[in-house]
Amino acid sequence: MKTNLTCSIFLCILFFAAQASFPQINGTDRSQAIGLLEMTRSAIKENYYDPTYHGVDIDFVFEQAKERMKVAPTRDALMLTIASDVLTLDDSHTTFLPPVRAAEVEYGWTAGVIGDDCYINHVKPGSDAEAKGLKPGDRLLAIDGFKPTRKNLWQMSYRYFVVAPAARVTMTILSPGDEKPRSLTIDTKIERTGGTITLRQWYDRFMIKHGYSRTAYEFRRNEEVMFLKLHTFSLSNDQLDTLTGKARGSKTVVLDLRDNGGGSVDVLKKMVGFFFDKEVKIFDEKRRKGSKTLMSKPSSNGFKGDLIVLVNQGSASASEVFSRLVQLEKRGKVIGDKSMGAVMESQFHELNSGIGSMLLAGASVTMADLVMSDGKSLEKVGVMPDEIVRPTGADLAASKDPVLAYAAKLAGVNIKPEDAGKYFPYEWPK
Repeated sequence: MKTNLTCSIFLCILFFAAQASFPQINGTDRSQAIGLLEMTRSAIKENYYDPTYHGVDIDFVFEQAKERMKVAPTRDALMLTIASDVLTLDDSHTTFLPPVRAAEVEYGWTAGVIGDDCYINHVKPGSDAEAKGLKPGDRLLAIDGFKPTRKNLWQMSYRYFVVAPAARVTMTILSPGDEKPRSLTIDTKIERTGGTITLRQWYDRFMIKHGYSRTAYEFRRNEEVMFLKLHTFSLSNDQLDTLTGKARGSKTVVLDLRDNGGGSVDVLKKMVGFFFDKEVKIFDEKRRKGSKTLMSKPSSNGFKGDLIVLVNQGSASASEVFSRLVQLEKRGKVIGDKSMGAVMESQFHELNSGIGSMLLAGASVTMADLVMSDGKSLEKVGVMPDEIVRPTGADLAASKDPVLAYAAKLAGVNIKPEDAGKYFPYEWPK
């Protein structure tokens, strides 16, 4: 099992009725699902970093779940029961991944939180969302009657993309300049997939398709400033070497970690070694038995110039640790919006309910809490930037990036927000 410091979107779940993708289930379906429930319980009890489970009575919670599963009407309801009970731990990295679906779901839009409000970031050309008039910059007030917030947006992602995809969603939106909100009902594009893939392959495909790791990194140079957009900390050694080679020699690096959900602890350690010219304590891992300190080693040919880091609500886990280190060590400046506050270390466990035909699922289980050098954890706290700089709905509508433009100004380069918005344009996953 590979150790990751990644914020899964599977952090919480909405406790409302899922649409029934499967109108009927049989005894085998139910038995298999209960088997997955028991394996999930075992994975947590054997590996969770806190043996007290934050005071949660794990056995009671799972026994109650089993009783509900005996009368659950659909497969979606069975999976929802497991997922919601796992999340009683209120842990960003301890989650249940349901079995692979034979379909891919595309809603045609993405959303993110800016400050305390949710906005549409992108709308796919040719989608029903575009046809119905949804546009970037629209403020998203509700999805099927539920208000998206900084805390629960990923809950909605979990419900709609993973546990119980919806054939259509009803959105309440408020466009820039409008005084009254309006309602849109948008059809979902659902395509059946062929072939057999493993759960891990499905998970990786899902993360790529929905923009969490479209590509490892992108870069743009302007005079002596390197603008480096890092989408993930899950990099190969060759990718890491190329990335650091691009940054080396620049006067200033603007490291864009917005919407970076994290990745490998090893890559985080190497990134710290490249950007910090001294040995740095990255964090203490508080495990079930004892603790362990992760230290960096400075690279012999690291980056010595100025560093500016960009974060937002989508910045999580390893990207939060790196950003906070920049602040604690006074290595540079962090600007943007408050990060997600999802910083734990977890392991992925494959679950196999082999009753009749196999039913594969997975569980991510937190193996360590991470405590920074100031003695504090970032979990549920996040990183507060040194300077708050946020786009508005009107900026999103006009494809402007005032955050990157401001970072460029700090680095001594004048870039208009509309030009900055063209540096790293969003590409819909194929």
